[in-house]
Amino acid sequence: MSGTALDPKTAPAFPIAARTAMKDAQLRKNVRHATEVIQAKRARVVAEMPDWQELREAGKQIRQHTMMHLDFYLEEFERNCTRAGGVAHWARDAAEARQIVTALVKASGSDEVIKIKSMTTEEIQLNQALEEAGIRAYETDLAELIIQLGHDRPSHIVVPALHKNRHEIREIFRREMNLPEIGDRPEDLADAARTFLREKFLRVKTGVSGANFLIAETGGVCIVESEGNGRMCLTLPETLITIAGIDKVLPRYQDLEVMLQLLPRSATGERMNPYNSIWTGVSEGDGPRTFHVVLMDNARTEVLADEEARQTLNCIRCAACQNACPVYRQTGGHAYGSVYAGPIGAILTPQLQEMHHAQSLPYASSLCGACYEVCPVKINIPEVLIHLRNKVVKQNGALNVEAVAMKAIGAIFRSEGRFRAAQRLGRMAETPLVRKDEKGEGWIGWLPGMLGGWTQARDLQEMPKETFREWWEKRGGDGN
Repeated sequence: MSGTALDPKTAPAFPIAARTAMKDAQLRKNVRHATEVIQAKRARVVAEMPDWQELREAGKQIRQHTMMHLDFYLEEFERNCTRAGGVAHWARDAAEARQIVTALVKASGSDEVIKIKSMTTEEIQLNQALEEAGIRAYETDLAELIIQLGHDRPSHIVVPALHKNRHEIREIFRREMNLPEIGDRPEDLADAARTFLREKFLRVKTGVSGANFLIAETGGVCIVESEGNGRMCLTLPETLITIAGIDKVLPRYQDLEVMLQLLPRSATGERMNPYNSIWTGVSEGDGPRTFHVVLMDNARTEVLADEEARQTLNCIRCAACQNACPVYRQTGGHAYGSVYAGPIGAILTPQLQEMHHAQSLPYASSLCGACYEVCPVKINIPEVLIHLRNKVVKQNGALNVEAVAMKAIGAIFRSEGRFRAAQRLGRMAETPLVRKDEKGEGWIGWLPGMLGGWTQARDLQEMPKETFREWWEKRGGDGN
């Protein structure tokens, strides 16, 4: 029942994938509509908060402090989780995390699991690993269920099936649930999913979750969700396994006061998530009898060591940056080749690949800054994008064509004589490429060779016949 996994190691470069995605008019329409709805809701609930900017600053400070002392807070979490009856496991990478979870499920005596929506399990392609081990995983979040039944891939951090409309979802449910008469109203689709999942909730004895936050002070885990499926997965199974990146830790229980105001408003435009679940270890007669938490690194330590890029780990997975990004809205999430799409994916994915793969993603941005403006913990994504672009250039060596071109342009700009000569040559070179429109204005719609990248998605206006400096000098100006 698993879909096709997104793998940055084998995914095509972003420009190639984006060109394909932009040809899908229905996808672009679905993404545009969904992001506009979420942004409008977010704007309303944020406007209600007179201290919103202060909350953002508080969130930033909490996350920065945590990352500066991450080793201390992780050890504190492990100590308190163990004291409360939980079992903590450490995973160096995705392979080790998959191995630990698979072994724990088998040890529970189960060959099925019910799952809460989790980007971390998507990151490590857990469903595929469980399937290969003979274990069937059932996604219980509605959007994730749509993705799983449709053998698709998530395209958004918070709303994984954002690229699907209700008519497409109806077809998936009709086919996979054998419901030929199902309607396409939201109520019809929700009822079908509820009936399908209820049997799983009551029968399957092992649950798998991610974590929105780990609380070092108590050893507790916090999950926020909107449908109630998470609450069912956390309370009904006999064994619960939580997989969390080491970046999910918060120092104190009180820090949730800030995070639980920032996250729902930024993610779904809600004042508060309908379901906020916090559990600590195990309790006799209440909830799972066995609780495991897998603390996964998977290159996060390497990100932490990069002082300029470290702020990437401050992310609380709200996806506000995706909803605000003009690039994401045109391409959707699949073009990023990773479960983490949009601006945060453009900086997180290459770093989780230790800059060996997904090197085109730091360039999947216009650097407009919209992502920084909406980020609830003030991650300066454009700053990190530029930093990663610099790393890509250095990693690929001095013969990088773009780097050579930029050096040449810099040399031209440093000399008035060279700059004027370049303008004259430019006007001569463009002549055979200029086409006039109905207003008589000249445009260039095609450039040869590597320069063609500029005109694949834009037209260039022809250079003016006379520069301002030349115009000024003809009228007696001194040119300075």
